[in-house]
Amino acid sequence: MSGKGFNRSIAVRYLMFVLGLFVGAFGTVLAIKANLGVAPWETFHIGLQKTFGLTIGLWSQIVGVVVIFATYLVAKIKPNFGMFLNMVCFGVFLDLILWLDFIPEVQSIWARVVMFLAGVVVLAVGIGMYLSPSLGAGPRDSFMLAMNERLGWSIQRVRLIIEVTVLLAGTALGGPVSIGTILIALLTGPLIQRTIPFWRQVMKKQYGLPHPAERQAS
Repeated sequence: MSGKGFNRSIAVRYLMFVLGLFVGAFGTVLAIKANLGVAPWETFHIGLQKTFGLTIGLWSQIVGVVVIFATYLVAKIKPNFGMFLNMVCFGVFLDLILWLDFIPEVQSIWARVVMFLAGVVVLAVGIGMYLSPSLGAGPRDSFMLAMNERLGWSIQRVRLIIEVTVLLAGTALGGPVSIGTILIALLTGPLIQRTIPFWRQVMKKQYGLPHPAERQAS
């Protein structure tokens, strides 16, 4: 691959990576605004915010650092630049979208349900987008993928176990829990399992960027 082609490949992969993080943060805020329950990790972050102060985004970053070290200790996965970029960008995007406050509050239960479901789908799409360039999963998803590979469990099973544990901790700290929290825990795993291969195919067809495993096999 020529230098120009290589630079274009890297640029496209990082663009998809950062855009996916923004989309994921947007989906998270949609779920928060719907006020029907948030993702288990956000229950934990909001619980930490209520207990100790700071912003949800900052707690997302702080918890991310802890998970990075825990992942290394448990699964021996060394953190990379993409993992740290994920941690920083997602927290910044989350606080930025909340601060801009351009997502309206809705009162109708049906409007809240639609907003919540849209948030779940958008979150899963964003995760699939940022994972497709294989620049490094975020701290939480790195742990999820590590357990998937090491234990041979499905992504949805691993994610469910992790998120139930985090949910219990967040509830103990006073984080919000509702029917939506349970739905997010149940739905995101299966959705992500479908969005990851979809976006990898998009990267391959539109930009000629195969998954790293395919490049190594060729």
